[in-house]
Amino acid sequence: MELKKVAIAGTFESSDVHVTVGPNDCSGIELSIKSSVLQQYGKQIKKVVLETLENLGVTDAAVSIVDNGALDCTIKARVEGAVYRSIDKYDSLPWGGAIK
Repeated sequence: MELKKVAIAGTFESSDVHVTVGPNDCSGIELSIKSSVLQQYGKQIKKVVLETLENLGVTDAAVSIVDNGALDCTIKARVEGAVYRSIDKYDSLPWGGAIK
């Protein structure tokens, strides 16, 4: 899946995550993570984001994550939402079907 434009999902509220995705000038995934719990959960946040992108078929993207203590399911949903917004897909979304 090729991203068309920069898109966001989520908020900066506690227990949420703000996700920004967009096309990457280079090949691959460029990932930036900011989190107050980065030392404890940074590896898990990265794993969840990369797995979600892989499940969606996204191979080239610039991704920025600002985490405020979100659970894995919230991170997955926000990444998925931002990706679908980036490709202008708003109807017949396979929520939960593509992401397992």
